[in-house]
Amino acid sequence: MALLPLLFIASLSLFLTPAQSQLSLDYYHNSCPRFNQIVQDTITSKQINSPTTAAASLRLFFHDCLVNGCDGSILISSTPFNSAERDADINRSLPGDAFDVVVRAKTALELACPNTVSCADILAVATRDLVTMVGGPYYNVLLGRKDGLVSKSSYVEGKLPRPTMSLSQIIELFASNGFSIQETVALCGAHTIGFSHCKEFSSGIYNFSSYSQYDTQYNPRFAQALQKACADYQKNPTLSVFNDIMTPNKFDNMYFQNLPKGLGLLRSDHGLYSDPRTKPFVETYAADQNKFFEAFGKAMEKLSVYKVNTGRHGEIRHRCDEFN
Repeated sequence: MALLPLLFIASLSLFLTPAQSQLSLDYYHNSCPRFNQIVQDTITSKQINSPTTAAASLRLFFHDCLVNGCDGSILISSTPFNSAERDADINRSLPGDAFDVVVRAKTALELACPNTVSCADILAVATRDLVTMVGGPYYNVLLGRKDGLVSKSSYVEGKLPRPTMSLSQIIELFASNGFSIQETVALCGAHTIGFSHCKEFSSGIYNFSSYSQYDTQYNPRFAQALQKACADYQKNPTLSVFNDIMTPNKFDNMYFQNLPKGLGLLRSDHGLYSDPRTKPFVETYAADQNKFFEAFGKAMEKLSVYKVNTGRHGEIRHRCDEFN
């Protein structure tokens, strides 16, 4: 084994819980040797045909991990007897492409090595590979997660950041999951790809106050363009705008460069630059993409092992959308 992976494992092992310590970078080396290649082939084909897949998968991964750990519980479909996580109101807008890429990878892996690879591992690696494919950093993903045995929509409320939350609420939410302010800012950089629906920021661009139609933290021309783009959002709730209007399909540090110019889309985006707790990190990442990539990669490595299930505390699902 190369020196760098050894150093990575050694440094990470100081912070791992007993469940996390059962994970490894080469978990499927013997049981499913083509695991990485199969996932890579699947995500490449999907991203080429559906360019929003990378952002969709990154969002799906966040929504899986922050609720009850990275256990694939977001992938479970509801039944007449159980309302699953994906049917919580905040999850109903999760894009279908993200679910689809996991299903495709699982189908291919079941043919190559049946009953071996968890859906939680597929989502974690597919997300990393898609981020890398659209220009983002490569980071290590430890493997060996088991799929969770519970998925309830009632568990979701209060666990995920909402577009209308203040920055203090978002910092508090991530802190409750063990993330520092710097890590929170780095993870917010995921907004360098993807889009948001107009309804998520409409309160900032229409009838904002008695003295201004829009929130003055917006660049005026940008606010006016958003008003036009979202004019019919009440009739058409699918109307959306790219989170990063400059390089929307490239994972880079442009999101942070946009914030001082008033080109942030969501309330939380504006807060990142106006709040003295987070502004220094925004300025650092705007000035140096390598520093952003390093911080984002480390934060994703930490997120990807959050409350994972191992051993008998989970299962390898036959299908990602239902329990065995």
